[in-house]
Amino acid sequence: MATQLVRHASLLVTMDATRREIADGAVFSRDGVIEAVGATPELPATADVVIDASDQLVMPGLVNTHHHMYQTLTRAVPAAQDNELFGWLQTLYPLWARLTPEMAHVSTQTACAELLLSGCTTSSDHLYLFPNGVRLDDTLHAAAQIGMRFHAARGAMSVGQSQGGLPPDSVVEGEAAILNDTQRLIQTWHDPARHAMQRIVVAPCSPFSVSRGLMRDAALLARQHGVSLHTHLAENDNDIAYTREKFSCTPAEYAQDLEWLGPDVWHAHCVKLDAAGIALFASTGTGVAHCPGSNMRLGSGIAPIRAMRDAGVPVSLAVDGSASNDSGHLLAELRLGLLLQRVGSGATAMPAREMLEMGTLGGARVLGRDDIGALAPGMSADWVSWPLDEVGMAGGGHDPVAALLLCHVPRVRHAVVNGRQVVKDGQLVTLDLPHLLEKHRRLAQRLLARP
Repeated sequence: MATQLVRHASLLVTMDATRREIADGAVFSRDGVIEAVGATPELPATADVVIDASDQLVMPGLVNTHHHMYQTLTRAVPAAQDNELFGWLQTLYPLWARLTPEMAHVSTQTACAELLLSGCTTSSDHLYLFPNGVRLDDTLHAAAQIGMRFHAARGAMSVGQSQGGLPPDSVVEGEAAILNDTQRLIQTWHDPARHAMQRIVVAPCSPFSVSRGLMRDAALLARQHGVSLHTHLAENDNDIAYTREKFSCTPAEYAQDLEWLGPDVWHAHCVKLDAAGIALFASTGTGVAHCPGSNMRLGSGIAPIRAMRDAGVPVSLAVDGSASNDSGHLLAELRLGLLLQRVGSGATAMPAREMLEMGTLGGARVLGRDDIGALAPGMSADWVSWPLDEVGMAGGGHDPVAALLLCHVPRVRHAVVNGRQVVKDGQLVTLDLPHLLEKHRRLAQRLLARP
């Protein structure tokens, strides 16, 4: 049985039930599960693997609840740099239609590498178009190789432009095929056990790209197999207008009518969720993935996160797709989220520790997990350490936890997922990152090249 000990952390942030912050902290784990947390002198002195965290802040790994990893291939595309959501999508759909299985694999590993280096140990990924033989399996294999704890969301688009939808007909699928493949993925890949490394999520893309029938059938399928549901909702004004025009209701009413509410459901963005929608989400335990960077980049607005939190809505943080952010640095996303709420609601609207809670425990709750997001006995051994001796943290020693979000730290010192060290001394150790990035560069050029 393999044991691991991280010790001598300048500060250990547990995010446990009492929110302990322990000086000279340590965590002892066995076979990927934490057995003891406390001050270094209180824990075992040896283990199979011992990691010194001197001059570092150790905390639970961050949880990213919404991403489109294939979009790392289309960052900063000139024609899509200054569009709102619908125009941005319509510009990029033709490029994404050229996606190949190799591109899906390499882009997933690239996105996972960026997340791991930014303190994220668990991520959801929403892949919703499957051209040229692409399968969700391509992303699952990629995430397993790099060592990311992974919730693979089987997205789908079934309503193309000829039927009044937004995407071109060339990138939509038949609904029977969507449901059949989703069931196959659940039966093949989904692990419902605690400490699972891979789970499947049922995730039709959005109100403007799927039918009401598919939404209902997807909900039935997910609940039949006990898996989570995920989609986009209320992202910007055009999204609201489309829902009102096509379905004669608000997005929250749309979700309610289709039984897309409950603790097994989370929606991305919800920038335009109204007061009635917030109350509905709170009463049903429906989650939200807040994507501040993407919402700012596309000019979608400021999501009412303060009002959601005050009402009791489960809120998490996410980087969103790498072509609408265009960053996959999750700690930086937490910083943006903190600052954006203060822009909208004042300097006291979002304390640093509350945002950190959303990025850890909030993400765990939204993904339906009770085994990640905190450092405590019985929890998964997912932790990261941040250097406190970097220039970006100079002078932040008065409160290192707040400094982590108010200052800037470029990458983690160490990252461990399920007891496996995936980042050591600031370097990814599970694959050759320079080689991966060179391959990614060639594939991105090929994707954008005219056929």
